[in-house]
Amino acid sequence: MYAEERHQAIASLARKHGRVSVAELAERFDVTSETIRRDLDSLARRGLLTRVHGGAVPVEKVRLVELGVSVRESEKASEKQRIAEAAVALLPDSGDLTVLLDAGTTVGRVADLLPPGRITTAVTNCLHTAAAVSARNRTNVQIIGGRVRGVTQAAVGSSTVDALRSLRVDVAFVGTNGFTPSHGFSTPDPAEGDVKRAMVASARQVFMLADSSKFGSDYLVSFAKPGDVDVLVTDRGLDPETHQSLVDHGIEVVLA
Repeated sequence: MYAEERHQAIASLARKHGRVSVAELAERFDVTSETIRRDLDSLARRGLLTRVHGGAVPVEKVRLVELGVSVRESEKASEKQRIAEAAVALLPDSGDLTVLLDAGTTVGRVADLLPPGRITTAVTNCLHTAAAVSARNRTNVQIIGGRVRGVTQAAVGSSTVDALRSLRVDVAFVGTNGFTPSHGFSTPDPAEGDVKRAMVASARQVFMLADSSKFGSDYLVSFAKPGDVDVLVTDRGLDPETHQSLVDHGIEVVLA
């Protein structure tokens, strides 16, 4: 395992369990305690963890660094599956639909659930999603090119944004790294933010997919405000106060 992969796994474990210890991590990854201490120090400098005696705890918010696809795919897997199923159920009853699929891990699960015969064209900037749709569905798949970000497997850049601006689709399924009523839906990377913003603008209906752990976190780039989103699909871990705040901002909230 490369150091960066280990860092991503450590950050994920800290978020899941609320704390990680040097001794447990050294045993888990079969490395020395000194290696783990250096890992934790690096994560602390990057703002992902806060060092404490014998280990580390997660910071309240992670604003600038995003975990890789392999790590995020395993986080809240059951919640993501329910969110994807609920989102697909929201599709209009009419056939001949065109849909746009973002590169998030929750949105990626939609690719396996698209109803055959109702979607004429699926557009995506994600390599994994394009492969999944084309393998499981007879839908016409269009992949938007650009520079591929390794951490998300998403095409980004000016050519990607220009291609999206020329499109008009019925529904866009979009993911987000964080959300607050004041900052809106946000992501750490400016190039990723530009693509998501263009996706939102290209769709007649925007379905935002995000598990409840995303709420309360502001990331660097806001790509959509509450009024830009038609439906937010999340899980039942969303607390009632946050739920009401979202409704007050005019968002239809579906709890999966």
